Amino acid sequence: MDNEEKFSKLNSDVDAPEIPADSAESQSDNMADDTGDNSEDSAMSDVAASTLMKGAAILAVAGIVSKVFGAVFRIPLTNMIGAEGQSYYGAAYPVYQFFYVIATAGFPVAISRMVSERIAHGDFINAHKSYKLALRATLIVSGLSFLMCFFGAGAIAGFYGNPGAEASIRAISIALIFTPIAASLRGYFQGQQEMTPTAVSQVIEQIVRVVAGLALAFMFFRTSLELAAAGATFGASAGMIAAMIVLLIIYIKKRPERQRLLRNSVVREESDRQRFKELVEIVIPITIGSSIMPLMMNIDAAIVMRRLQATGWDLSMSKTLYGLISGYCDPLVNLPVVFVDAITISLIPAVTTAFTLKRKSDLDKNVKTGLKTMMVIAYPCAVGLIVLANPILHMLYPAKPEEADLATKTLQILALSIITLAIMRTLSSSLQGIGKMTLPVVNLFIGALAKIVITYVLVGIHFFNVNGAAIGSVMAYLISAMLNYRGLRKYADIELDMKSIFLKPLLAAAVMGVVTVAVYKGAGLIMGNAVSVLLAMLAAVVVYFVTVFLSGAVTKDEIELIPKGDLIYRIADRMHLVR
Repeated sequence: MDNEEKFSKLNSDVDAPEIPADSAESQSDNMADDTGDNSEDSAMSDVAASTLMKGAAILAVAGIVSKVFGAVFRIPLTNMIGAEGQSYYGAAYPVYQFFYVIATAGFPVAISRMVSERIAHGDFINAHKSYKLALRATLIVSGLSFLMCFFGAGAIAGFYGNPGAEASIRAISIALIFTPIAASLRGYFQGQQEMTPTAVSQVIEQIVRVVAGLALAFMFFRTSLELAAAGATFGASAGMIAAMIVLLIIYIKKRPERQRLLRNSVVREESDRQRFKELVEIVIPITIGSSIMPLMMNIDAAIVMRRLQATGWDLSMSKTLYGLISGYCDPLVNLPVVFVDAITISLIPAVTTAFTLKRKSDLDKNVKTGLKTMMVIAYPCAVGLIVLANPILHMLYPAKPEEADLATKTLQILALSIITLAIMRTLSSSLQGIGKMTLPVVNLFIGALAKIVITYVLVGIHFFNVNGAAIGSVMAYLISAMLNYRGLRKYADIELDMKSIFLKPLLAAAVMGVVTVAVYKGAGLIMGNAVSVLLAMLAAVVVYFVTVFLSGAVTKDEIELIPKGDLIYRIADRMHLVR
């Protein structure tokens, strides 16, 4: 049995992605005659792919801008309130994120899917009714979440062994009142393949969050670190209110167009009961899967400080150590995640199409190319943070040099999580693309359990202290990634080329790391730290660009997956770097 036949058999045993009823016949024809004249289908596919990539690009740019604003926010905030203040801020955010996911995570996706499916049939009436039903449901869930978070703030902070975080938890919980409206509107627009409202609202949300959060933190930081942290967290609430207002304005402006579509809509019988059942079937698995990541953040918040205090550290030092992760390291490590998200957005539809059409060679290529592209991005980010951890921290947090020194080792360890997270997310998206929606959720849950054990044990060892939590995160993603790979081998017969995907990009990043250190040390002899860091980063970009091509780590097809990849490839070709 050859690979194509084996894959076809495997494919028939797996729950393939759902295909709309009215397109099932044409889909079957495509699978039956894959070698025929598909020029019209190909043209339609190109248009759909172009629309998808345009939407993905809009959201990726908005995500990058949001991450930049997030970094702009966290850096001056940490310089103001230090590690102790960040321990309050850092304890509030995992709580908020968890309740936020429970209240809203599945609803935008559900709304987007339900709306787009009905619009595809010309059924704008039921598309709008689906949006309204989901909005009512998420308002109820988010209202309950707000009540638990606001009135339970004291109990939650006490459970975490950080009573000073109560005000921050209460301040950020207000955002839960407004998130369902914003999330539902985003899903409604996305279901119509309109990504711009989501992108604009995300950017506005971050701008308001930064301005309001920093202004309130500045007002209180000389009086009380607890109030300063609470002011900073209230920035998230202010940002969400602004995002909701922007989306409502867009929604109202589109009312005439919406009324026209409703008047011209086809009429299909559909009950609220049917829509609610569909909503629940979509929301529950997505919510469970999305809650795993915030759950892992809460593992740190719940275990680290209590474990530190139980093994000899006093409350003040425990706050400082915990603040190193949430205040100094997380903002830097989270920046590359934007590129991870952008690639996974593009990967899922490509994998889904290849798997549904039983095109084994295309499936292999999509998974391997997506993972390799991810490594080409993740390796230099991780290596750069490892070799320049201390100089970068001192450059960003000049007002807190002692705490920057303490955070260095933690940042170096967490930098490895960029790689393991990238692998895990790529393989997870590939599993979702072949219809295995719950398997990556189960695998991530197993990783989270491993994190609990590793964090609990290592944080309790004086030598590791808070670095045990960082090691736990790295290992959690790695374990989940390995389980995801096992699933891909089982259900899609995927075998990875370790040398091409992992070793060649790693070699290029290692060369870059050596040169980066040399440039930094050389520049440091005659220049200040900040200038030396910037020169070293510039050298890193140039060296990695050269070595990644000379080593054969990337091909033309692979580099073109990256935004502006065709331009990057042409530049490399003109420099005679292409092998």
